[in-house]
Amino acid sequence: MEDFLHSIQILNYTVAAVALPLLAALINFCLPVKSKVAGWVSTIAILLSCILSAKVFAGVWNNHQVHAQHIWFTVGKTEVFAGVLLNNLSVLMLLLVSVISLPVHIYSTAYMKHDDRYSRYFTYLSFFCFSMLALVVVDSLVLFYAFWELVGFSSYLLIGFWFTRDKAVQANKKAFIINRIGDVGLLTAIIILFAQYHTFDITQLFAEKGLIAQSVINNGLWVAPTGQLPAIWQYIACGGIFLAVAAKSAQFPLHTWLPDAMEGPTSVSALIHAATMVAAGVFLLGRVYPMFTENELTVLACIGCFTAFMAATIALTQNDLKRILAYSTISQLGFMILAMGVGAYASSLFHLATHAFFKCLLFLVAGIVIHQMQHIKEDNGLNIDPQDISYMGGLRKKLPLTFIAAIVGGLALVGLPLTSGYLSKDGILIQAFEWSENRSGWLKIIPITALLTSWLTAFYVARLIVKVFFGELRLLKNNPGIKLHISDGGWQYKLPLILLAVCCLFPLFSLHPLLYEQAWIFNGLKPSNFLVRENIYHTIIPAGVNILSLFVLYAAYAIYVKPNGFSFAQSGFLYRLSYNQWYIDGLYKRAIVKPVLRLGSACFWFDRRVIDGLLHLLTRISSYIAKAAAFTDRYIVDGFLNLMVVIVQSIGNFARKFQSGKVQYYLFSMLVIVLILFILKILI
Repeated sequence: MEDFLHSIQILNYTVAAVALPLLAALINFCLPVKSKVAGWVSTIAILLSCILSAKVFAGVWNNHQVHAQHIWFTVGKTEVFAGVLLNNLSVLMLLLVSVISLPVHIYSTAYMKHDDRYSRYFTYLSFFCFSMLALVVVDSLVLFYAFWELVGFSSYLLIGFWFTRDKAVQANKKAFIINRIGDVGLLTAIIILFAQYHTFDITQLFAEKGLIAQSVINNGLWVAPTGQLPAIWQYIACGGIFLAVAAKSAQFPLHTWLPDAMEGPTSVSALIHAATMVAAGVFLLGRVYPMFTENELTVLACIGCFTAFMAATIALTQNDLKRILAYSTISQLGFMILAMGVGAYASSLFHLATHAFFKCLLFLVAGIVIHQMQHIKEDNGLNIDPQDISYMGGLRKKLPLTFIAAIVGGLALVGLPLTSGYLSKDGILIQAFEWSENRSGWLKIIPITALLTSWLTAFYVARLIVKVFFGELRLLKNNPGIKLHISDGGWQYKLPLILLAVCCLFPLFSLHPLLYEQAWIFNGLKPSNFLVRENIYHTIIPAGVNILSLFVLYAAYAIYVKPNGFSFAQSGFLYRLSYNQWYIDGLYKRAIVKPVLRLGSACFWFDRRVIDGLLHLLTRISSYIAKAAAFTDRYIVDGFLNLMVVIVQSIGNFARKFQSGKVQYYLFSMLVIVLILFILKILI
């Protein structure tokens, strides 16, 4: 009985934690568009959600899962249930989303205070948080898909929040369209799973001893306790899941929307990149992980590894501050997908949690830097891009707290010791090398490429921090008399930075700063049959990665700060390949966008010239026929009838002359007729 009451209390807390942001969105929707009350309504709501999520987390983590459901609707004999599923994965995500959202809300109250659509921004932000919180706790694939779509829709609203800017409009359309590709894949997978297993229940499908665990592929058939289908349907279902993951978590080849999504407010970028939208893809993989076969996981590992490497190489040459961080996010998400592919399930989700804090921190840092550069631009009437790091430098003196936060976040992103990033990323690298031991030769490239990507990460992070905070402000070279009235900002800027910076350090995740196996998240998510393997990789990988990373960091400092230092040629095939983002966007425009636009233009021409032309021709022919019918009716039919009328009328008028009523006229007429007859008689 006590366990039952405890479960009811946990469920109530969960529903309240999810519903509070929705309530805040509804309240803000009713407020005046410039009302500053909206910011605190949303912030208080997410604070309460955070507290309730912590209570739920404390009650469920490493305990029995809590699952409650009710019949939602019935179609024929099929009953579709709706409910809440709370296990280690879902309560971790519930807490993570609310904890990351809280500093973003506080930060936004200051960052957006001069915006003309202040309350509308917080309406969208709260609705976005509600969608994501609901996504991680629902127990049905139908509800999961519904909230998956709501996450995409609310991100569309936030990315295009500044809809008066053409780039923002193009960016949110691009994000929406690419994510529709993934949504079609997810819907296809859900339909196939239902056809095979006759249920949408996530627990029944993906539990440790669930229906999928009892299924096998044998002799070209996908055999399950509930029936069998051709094996091709299992491959299609997994392909659909991958499309959904690739679209939401920006993996190759559907990654191109994420850098463009930087057109939204920087606070939105922080939330999307940290623990909400892009994390949804990795969370989906965590939910459906048992359905992937070993070969399918190998494909995931290859795609994740390639995406991580590709995005890291692109980040090396970009000058847009937010775009560098966007490609960094794509690269880190690639590490998470790689980890899933090599069987490092717990490490993948562990890295998802640690990445949320340091990436959110770096985006909030970027927001402050961009905000201050915008002040410099407006105060001095300069024509510069406030996001271009080529104009920055030396800002550590003017923005000391922002600089410290950037250093902490950057070191965590690189994965140096004493940071959370060290624990999660090194766990992925070690397990990737262990996975490759018994694989064919070409698969050994995967962990080596991941290792190289880690060093590339160290370089582009160092380049970003050095060019923004070290040296001298490069604007002063061409504008020596400019005024600099900039600072870290008020407490609404500083408090989120401090909170997130503390969370980027190791004590939050493990009391041992060097062993990822002792991290509580890793231990809470690792499978029951996990075996700790002690080998040379556990020593050589962390040592090699971090020693060389330190050299890379110093090299970046020497290149971009020291006078007369080495500099890279801004030319050559490799530079152009990186700077132009591997030409993938251009390829899509030439191979897909332009042909589609041409097809659209051709269809428009066909519609306008052929279909509309045919309709217009039929209209003219009908008009001519109608005119001819009108002419015939008026001048022939009506003319004949009018002629008969005239004839009859004339005869009547003529005959009427003989009906005068006077006897003498009648006698005269008779006399005339007699005379005529007499004359005719004589003549004949």
